[in-house]
Amino acid sequence: MGEKTLALEKPQPVELADPRGSQAQPPSDPIPVSRGKPSAVAAGIPAIVETIKHAFGKAGPLRGARLLYRLNQVGGYDCPSCAWPDPDGERSFFEFCENGAKAAADEGTARRAGPDFFARFSLADLSERSDYWLGKQGRLTEPMVLRPGDTHYQPLCWDEAFALLGSELNALDSPNEAVFYTSGRASNEAAFLYQLFAREYGTNNLPDCSNMCHESSGSGLSETIGEVKGTVTLDDFEKAQLIVVVGQNPGTNHPRMLTALQKAKRGGAAILSVNPLRETGLLAFRHPQQLLTAPTQLTDLFLQVRINGDVALFQGIGKAILETDGVDEAFVRGRCENFLAYADHLRSVSWDEIALDSGIRETQIRAAARMFAGNERIIVCWAMGLTQHENAVDNIREIVNVLLLRGAIGKPGAGVCPVRGHSNVQGDRTMGIWERPTPAFVAALEKATGITAPRAHGFDTVNSIHALHEGKAKVFLALGGNFLSATPDTEYTAAALRSARLTAHVSTKLNRSHLVAGRTALILPCLGRSERDEQAGREQFVTTENSMGVIQMSQGHLRPASEHLLSEPQIVARLAQAALGARSKVRWAWLTEDYDRIRDLIAQVVPGTEGYNERARKPGGFYLPNAAREGRFQTASGKARFTVHPLPSRELRPGQLLMMTVRSHDQFNTTIYGLEDRYRGLSGDRRVVLLNREDMSALGLREGQRVDLTSHFRGETRTARRFQVVGYDLPRGCACTYFPEANALVPSRQVARISNTPASKSVVITVAPARDDAPLDPERTPESQCRSR
Repeated sequence: MGEKTLALEKPQPVELADPRGSQAQPPSDPIPVSRGKPSAVAAGIPAIVETIKHAFGKAGPLRGARLLYRLNQVGGYDCPSCAWPDPDGERSFFEFCENGAKAAADEGTARRAGPDFFARFSLADLSERSDYWLGKQGRLTEPMVLRPGDTHYQPLCWDEAFALLGSELNALDSPNEAVFYTSGRASNEAAFLYQLFAREYGTNNLPDCSNMCHESSGSGLSETIGEVKGTVTLDDFEKAQLIVVVGQNPGTNHPRMLTALQKAKRGGAAILSVNPLRETGLLAFRHPQQLLTAPTQLTDLFLQVRINGDVALFQGIGKAILETDGVDEAFVRGRCENFLAYADHLRSVSWDEIALDSGIRETQIRAAARMFAGNERIIVCWAMGLTQHENAVDNIREIVNVLLLRGAIGKPGAGVCPVRGHSNVQGDRTMGIWERPTPAFVAALEKATGITAPRAHGFDTVNSIHALHEGKAKVFLALGGNFLSATPDTEYTAAALRSARLTAHVSTKLNRSHLVAGRTALILPCLGRSERDEQAGREQFVTTENSMGVIQMSQGHLRPASEHLLSEPQIVARLAQAALGARSKVRWAWLTEDYDRIRDLIAQVVPGTEGYNERARKPGGFYLPNAAREGRFQTASGKARFTVHPLPSRELRPGQLLMMTVRSHDQFNTTIYGLEDRYRGLSGDRRVVLLNREDMSALGLREGQRVDLTSHFRGETRTARRFQVVGYDLPRGCACTYFPEANALVPSRQVARISNTPASKSVVITVAPARDDAPLDPERTPESQCRSR
């Protein structure tokens, strides 16, 4: 990039330092990265070893065994990791994966972070530690408060905590000055109560983690097929003839999906994989219960698409289907609209444009199109590789386009399958966690409860950050999650949170969001899913919804980590009582004495949940209605709609790369279980940037070199320092970094059109030698990683 271009760009304004000394980003002092050979096969013996090591090492042998015994079992508790569904029929004892076991063990750890821990460490001390270290300190045991001017959290009782929350909420000039964030770890019961409280309080400021992941999926599906969720069931995978996995890494993010892919492959299905990285979990899988059998080779055709080349790829597939008369004409003519405009557009796009923008040769695209044209029962699965671009909604619509060409929606073994990365993020939305509620939902809520709910749309996640930053929002409450680390533009988000009068987090373990606090801050510790929840002398259960629209019960049986923990429903109810008092029309305490009462109330509000309590108690739970699954398209015309989109422009200047952020294998969202990305052959430091080796040579970079990464967006620059270069197999012009370490590079205003999801997979960066390129200390280890004091 030339000097003239550099002169036009300006650095993002540096935010004022936190007077308490806390740092928003993890330590940047790197340790050497160990390189090994990437795993050739997903799961197998290494997965078993890691499962046992984490479950028994963190929780102890007895507690660890009990954690695994109840995980994803009927009468047990739902995995706190991904949202992949359980079988409808008989379940094996091993209905969990390596990462699910790690998530359960992380929650069931024997370590504790209580008042003594917080007395030893100031906010500044804690922020010098890595996120890995923070997560290893154990379960939070009792409420903690950080008062104005303090440098340490101090304990307080629950009554004091709720009184403080109620006082701050009631001191606001408007209910819209409060933000109520929700993570996917919340149960249906907690989520329903949370949105009910927020709306009776007077606001629709209900951002959630869906705003940052699959919001683009719902936006793309609603217009085209009249549904906001996936349309397939687990049983459909065994009926499918072709399964397409695009923008997704199931081996790390949804490992139990590999079992479904293996069954499908053994049943004769073909698998097409599309991804910039040649991920192990896309290629081969050995089931941990089938160690004596050869691994299953999963992918029949792998397309190594450029980052954000998916619109071009699927338009190429559609173009080839048209050219070879592979269209299901009866379906298109009778069930769809806008086909002629779509077909005309594809004829106008040249193969040279498609190949250039996708990074895939025409011959390979035609081979993929033959797989579509030769089959009728087709499932397309995707995750954040498609949903976190400026044109993310177009990505989803293009998938729908090719499925409509083949009539592959609304029949057994066919449909769309957005794979949710958090266990109940889909249930949160079903329960009303949304900043833009439908009029029908609001009317039903008011009728069932007697409250008056606001109609004006609230803040989503990105707009909540802007509102806090601009002083339009002054109180921030989070029901689970790690808001700071999960969101984009880390320093900007940190400044937004620090400007709040109050920040409060309902949590099970320590994370960086607790360290970047408002003037006053609260940590409210809650029960984990694996723990026994007793109310009014009776054991309770909660429910969750998986990726395929199944609601099922989840009941913990382990002794709680602390006698001071409250359940999430109880925390929400007591918060509502403290804030609303006698003016509330909801019997909060009565509802939480017996969670059946909450579910009876949900059944009056949420369509498809009639008879909730009886149906949830049946083994396997129950499916929510899904019209598109049944072949009915609830669009304005009653027909599925083809859509037309331009090819995304690629405006990289010389020296620029397009960066995406991804998880490592030893990670779930922002929870870091270890520092070994086994499937990619990397271990040690997480501040790494994966580059094509030809790009490294062109940029004059060497393996292991420390570099600074700078992102470029609308004349602004953001810099993340001291990353190590790793040569890797990915397309020219692409770069890959870990989330959340590179989130500081993601601009908060670079978002997907319509869905407003951060474009974390389309960040333009330049790479330069680090300003401080001192030799790495070979004695440093992941355990000791922290900034010098």
